[in-house]
Amino acid sequence: MSADGDPISEDAVLDGKLILRQPVRGHRFGHDSVLLAAATAARSGEHAIELGAGVGAAGLALARRVEGLTVTLVEIDPVLTALARDNAVRNALAQRVRAVCLDVEAQASEFAAAGLPPESADQVLMNPPFNAPHNQSPDGARRLARSASGETLARWLHAAARLLRPQGTVTLIWRGDGLGDVLTALAAGFGAVTVLPVHPKPGAAAIRVLVRGVKDSGAPLRLLPGLALADAETRPSAEAQAVLRGGAALILDEV
Repeated sequence: MSADGDPISEDAVLDGKLILRQPVRGHRFGHDSVLLAAATAARSGEHAIELGAGVGAAGLALARRVEGLTVTLVEIDPVLTALARDNAVRNALAQRVRAVCLDVEAQASEFAAAGLPPESADQVLMNPPFNAPHNQSPDGARRLARSASGETLARWLHAAARLLRPQGTVTLIWRGDGLGDVLTALAAGFGAVTVLPVHPKPGAAAIRVLVRGVKDSGAPLRLLPGLALADAETRPSAEAQAVLRGGAALILDEV
């Protein structure tokens, strides 16, 4: 049970490389978190901040892949923050991963008080709320995690820009049909935008986009060949399995 009495499950991620506790009810992490971590090009010695971290699935998966990386998990829900902190301990990552209870849209002074002043991050990763208000879940926690106003994405990216050092990188995952909204929001402070579409199978429309932007860059947009999660017979693709089970990185860098 969590601190508020809700039932908790323990779930394996990355073929058992991580064991994470999360509420049975409400929003639960899935492939999006693992894909987000895989697309984040962090390096040893850097500091990454995950905004809207939930129980820490993406940030912990990133820390597991990149030795020497420090990660701060930012989450508004105190119950999920406590679970994220516990998950870092349970997976022997607490020396490099910490969790703070904070609204992504809080003032810069509140971030600074939590040890996150402006330009303190090399990487920011996020899986922002992306459902329109009319598609809200009846579950309160799920609704908070997945419902967004028209300005939510812009506000989250504004927070990311403030936290990132010059030439720092933001990485996010979003609905495939919402790419235009992402590109518009990124235009305010990011360039060198790279887009990786994620398809359920070959020939199907993208259900997600992984998008990376570099703060204050003037480099042009790059659209990469898509990642198919399954083949035409709906069997998991080798590339997707390497990421979702093996913990491999998704390479979005210029080659």
